[in-house]
Amino acid sequence: MTEALKKLIEATKTLDQSKIDKEQQRRSFAYGNTKFENERITREMIDKQAELLSKNVKR
Repeated sequence: MTEALKKLIEATKTLDQSKIDKEQQRRSFAYGNTKFENERITREMIDKQAELLSKNVKR
């Protein structure tokens, strides 16, 4: 690993993610893991389920 990459990695450890960034990362993770198991999964499916879950939690 280069010194520049090490510095970049260290710098990112102190960054705070916004709620939007966290949600995008969560959806990306869900998509990547489910797509690996089922090639018929789409990002739209992940987004739809995330929205439904969000509505259920806010009740």
